[in-house]
Amino acid sequence: MQLKVHHQDLKVLHENTLPARAYYIPLSPLQASKEENRGRNFNLEREASERFQLLNEEWNFGFYPNLEAVPADFFIPEATALPDRISVPGSWQHHGYDQHQYTNINYPFPFDPPHVPHNNPAGAYRYTFNYEKDPQAPGATLVFEGVDSCFYLWLNGKYVGYSQVAHAQSAFDVTDYLTEGENTLAVLVFKWSDGSYLEDQDKFRTSGIIRDVYLLKRPLSHLNDYFVTTDLQNNQAEVTLRANFSGEALAVTATLSGREGEIASCALEPFEDPQGIYTHCARFTIENPRLWHPGDPYLYDLVMTSEAEVITEKVGVREVAIEDAVLKFNGSPIKIKGVNRHDSDPDSGPVVSIEHIKRDLQMMRRHNINAVRTAHYPNCPQLYHLCDQAGFYVMSEADNESHGTRNRLLKDESEENIVEHWNHPIANNPEWIEATMDRMQLCVHSEKNRPSVFSWSAGNECAFGCTFEECLAWTKQFDPSRVTHYESAFYRSTDRKYDYQNIDLYARMYPPLSDIDDYLEKLGDKPFLLVEYCHAMGNGPGDLEEFWDKVRSDARMCGGFIWEWCDHAVRDSEGHLLYGGDSGEDPHDGNFCVDGLVSPERVPHIGLLEAKNVYRPLRCQYNQEGGKLLVTNTADHLNAADFTSLRWVKVVDGKEESGTLEVPDLPAHETVEIPLQLDVPAEGRCYLRIETYLTRPLAFLEAGHSLGFDEFALKNPSPHTPRALELLTVDAEGEDAARIEETPLEICVSNGNYTYRFSRHTGMLTGVELGGKELLQAPAELNIWRAPTDNDMYIRPLWERARYDRAYPHAYEVNADNEARGVVVSAKVALVSPSLQPMLKADIEWIIRPDGALRVDAKVCRDTQFPELPRLGLRFFLDKSLQQATWAGLGPHENYTDKRRSSWHGCFESSVGDLFQNYLRPQENGTRSDCDYLRLSGEELKVEVASEEAYSFNASHFSQEELTEKTHDYQLSESDSTILCLDHLMAGIGSESCGPKLLEKYRVDFETTEFSFTIKFSN
Repeated sequence: MQLKVHHQDLKVLHENTLPARAYYIPLSPLQASKEENRGRNFNLEREASERFQLLNEEWNFGFYPNLEAVPADFFIPEATALPDRISVPGSWQHHGYDQHQYTNINYPFPFDPPHVPHNNPAGAYRYTFNYEKDPQAPGATLVFEGVDSCFYLWLNGKYVGYSQVAHAQSAFDVTDYLTEGENTLAVLVFKWSDGSYLEDQDKFRTSGIIRDVYLLKRPLSHLNDYFVTTDLQNNQAEVTLRANFSGEALAVTATLSGREGEIASCALEPFEDPQGIYTHCARFTIENPRLWHPGDPYLYDLVMTSEAEVITEKVGVREVAIEDAVLKFNGSPIKIKGVNRHDSDPDSGPVVSIEHIKRDLQMMRRHNINAVRTAHYPNCPQLYHLCDQAGFYVMSEADNESHGTRNRLLKDESEENIVEHWNHPIANNPEWIEATMDRMQLCVHSEKNRPSVFSWSAGNECAFGCTFEECLAWTKQFDPSRVTHYESAFYRSTDRKYDYQNIDLYARMYPPLSDIDDYLEKLGDKPFLLVEYCHAMGNGPGDLEEFWDKVRSDARMCGGFIWEWCDHAVRDSEGHLLYGGDSGEDPHDGNFCVDGLVSPERVPHIGLLEAKNVYRPLRCQYNQEGGKLLVTNTADHLNAADFTSLRWVKVVDGKEESGTLEVPDLPAHETVEIPLQLDVPAEGRCYLRIETYLTRPLAFLEAGHSLGFDEFALKNPSPHTPRALELLTVDAEGEDAARIEETPLEICVSNGNYTYRFSRHTGMLTGVELGGKELLQAPAELNIWRAPTDNDMYIRPLWERARYDRAYPHAYEVNADNEARGVVVSAKVALVSPSLQPMLKADIEWIIRPDGALRVDAKVCRDTQFPELPRLGLRFFLDKSLQQATWAGLGPHENYTDKRRSSWHGCFESSVGDLFQNYLRPQENGTRSDCDYLRLSGEELKVEVASEEAYSFNASHFSQEELTEKTHDYQLSESDSTILCLDHLMAGIGSESCGPKLLEKYRVDFETTEFSFTIKFSN
C-alpha cells in the first residue's frame, strides 16, 4: 500500500483532527427537558443520548507485517473483504494477532527516534454502519477515544485524517464525508510510531483501537469547549464558566442547580480572555456552598442550553492550594492515601468497561484508598466521572513516558553518567517540545472540569528538560487552580540550570526513609509526595507503616500512591495467567508487571488488607495504667463523630469480651481522650482491639462497614497461652526411664511409646515413632532458606552466592546422656555447603523429657562475612494426615515481622491447605508470626509446639525448594508431606523489588542467638 507517512514525522502529530476540548456528551433539547433526565450523568450513560451513536461492534479486520503488505484499496467500500473480524474496542494481541510483550523500561524496537522499524505491524479495519441525519443536528463528529499507537482514517473511500497518542481522544468533523444510510469507515493502525517513544510505560504493550468509537450529532454551530472553575471566599463560592464556539457564537443559557433546586440562570456573555482561548463567560454565586471532598462528594448540576443542543455538566465546588509547603483542599491539610492505576484486564488488556472501573473504585473505597494516580496516561474517561461521584482525589497524568532513553549504551554506565545523558534524546531536545505539549494539553483539556482532579502530572520517568519546562509553564498558566507534578524533574543533567518554578509538588519514587528526613530538614519548601512507593510485588509490601509514620509526622508530607493497584497478566487458552517472557517475546521484564495489591482478576492480596489498615481513618493509643484511649482522626474534612463508631474487644487466649464506645466531637486531624478501664487477668495472652465502623452510608460503602482497627498488648505477669505453659512444664511423672541405643551412625532414644532417632553425621533428628508409626517423612533440618519473594530479588543473588539454598548440617560431635531433665542428645553442628566455610555453627540440645515431649535448645553463632539470612529455625517433614492447624498468635491470614498491620492476635484455626497464600510467581508465603502455641492435627495424630519466646510457623504442602524452582503457580506440585517450619527469626518482606533495602530491624543479621521449641507428638 502507498501512503503519505506521518507516523515518523514529528511535525505531523495529527491531521484534520478537531482541537482538544472538555469531555462531554451533548443532548437534544427535547431529551434534556424530560423530568427523568434531570441530573442524569450522560458522560456515564452516553448511549441514553439521542445525539450519541456508538460504533463499537465486530469490525472487519486484517493483520499485516508491514505497510507494504496492506491491500492498497482496503479502505474503499467496494474492496475485497478483509480476512478476519475483531471486536472494537479490542487489543489485537488479545485477539490472537502478533504476540504479547511486557517490557518495563526497554523499548521493544531499536532506539533511533523518531524512526520505527520498516516491519511495523499494521491492522486494517473496516466497518459499515447506517447514519440518519438529525435535522436539528446535521453536523457529525467522529470520535476515537484511544488508538494505540497511531491511525489513518478514511470514510466512504475518502481520506479524513491522521492522529496519534494512544490514550487520548481524537475527533474529526465528518459532516461532509457522511451520507444518509450506509457508510463505510476504514482505519489503518500501526503498532509503532514516533509517538511510541513517548509511550514507554511499564505495562504489556498492546495495539489497535483500544477504546470506544462513536459519532456525535451536533448543530453546525455549537458550544465547543468550556472550563468551569470555582473560587471560595468566606461563605460563598463563585463558579465561573468560560466557553468558546465552533462556527458562529450562539445564545446559550447556563443554569446552575443543587439538589434543592435552581440556584441561578444566566446567559453566556462575550468577554476578553487574556489567554485568547475562550470568548464567552458566565458567573454564579453560591451562598454557603456544599463543598466537594472525598467524605462528601457533592455535585451541582450545570446545564448549558442553546436552541438545538444541551450540554450537562457536574460541578464540584472545591479549592486546591499550597500554604507553607502544606497541600490543602478546601483550606484543610490533606493526606493522599492513594494507588497508581492502569486500565488493565487479563482477558481484554487495556479495554475496560464502566463496570470494570466501578469494581476497582468500590474495592479501593472498601480499603480506605482515597486517591488514584492515572499511571501513566489518562485512564478511560469514565473513571474521572466515577471518581467525582465516589469522592477520590485524582492525579491525572499525561500520556508521556520515555523511560527507555536512560537505557542507551554508554561507555561509562555509572548511575551518575546515565542520569547525565538521560534527557538528551527527548526530554531536553527542542524537537520534542510540540509532541510533549500536545500530550499535556490533551490530558488537561479533556478532564479540566473534573472536581476530583486535584493535580496535573506531566508524565513519568522521562528525565527533565526544555520539553517539560514548556508544558508545565503552559499548564500553570492555563489552570492555576490545581497543583502540578513531575517526579522525573529529580533526574536532570548538569549542563545548565533548570526551571522548576512550575512544579508545585516535590515528588519521589521509592526513596529510603533517610531521604525524606534529609529533604524535610534541609529544604522542605514544597509538599513532599511519595508518587510511587511500597512496590506491591508478590508477597508484599512490608514497609507501609514506616512510610506512614513519616507521613503523619509532618504536615508537609502529603501522602502517596502505592505502586500499584493490580497485577498485570494475560490469560492463555488454558486459563493460565502469563507474564513477561511467556509469549516468547524479547525484550521482556519477566514478572515485574505482577506488582499489584490485587490479582489480575481483582482478588485482594494481603498487601491490600495491609494498606486498608495503614490508611484507616482513626488511630488510637492506649494507656493501660491510666485507663485512657487516645483517638486521632486522620480523615480529611470529616468529624469522626459524624461517620464512625468504636468497638472495644478484649481478647484473652482467643476468648473475646467487647463493648461500644461513643465517639465524641472529633474534627479532622484532632485527638480526643476517651476513658476505658479494663480488668486484665494475671495469666494469658491479653490484647485490646479497637475497631472502627462506618455509621452511615458513603459512596460505595454501607453503614456498618469495617474501617480498620488498632491493637495493644495488655501487660500482665504471665503473658502466655495456657496450653503453651502446660507444654513447657516438665511432667516428672512421665513414662519409664528412657533407653539409649548407640551405633556408629545414629543414636536411638526410646521412652514408652516414643522412639527418637538422631544422626551422628548431622546431629539432627531423623525419625520419630509413636506407637510404632513413623511420623517424619524425612530428617529434620536446621533451616535458613526460604523461597525468595519478589522483594528478595536483589538479596537473592547474595543468598545463592552464600549457598544458603544448598546448606546442610555437619556434626562435629554428637553425644547422649541420661539426666534429670531427660535424655539429652547434644550436637555440635555447622551448616556447610560446597566450596565455602561454615556459614554458622550451633550447639543443639535435643532433650527427650520424661513425659515423651521433645525440647530443642539451640545456641547459634553466625559467620558475619556471610549476608543476612532469609530465616533461622527448624524444618520438619511430617505425616500428611496432619491437615488442620490451630495456633495462638497473629492471624488469620499470612503475616511477617513488617507485614502484620492487618493481622490481630487470637486463637485461629485453618486447614493446612488454606494457610497457603497464592502468588502468580511462587515464593515464600503463608507464614504466621508472634505465636507461642501451635497444634497440627489429623484423625489419629497431633503435633503441638510451644516456646517461651514468640516464633513464626509455616505449615504447607509445598516445599521451599518447589516454590523456589517453579516460575508459575500452575506448575506447582504438592509434597507427600505436611511441611512444618518453625522459625525463631524470619526476615521481613519490605519492598526492595523497586524500593529501599529492607530496614535493619527486620533483617536476620545477628552474630549469636538462642532459641528453643518444645514439641509434643501424640495420638
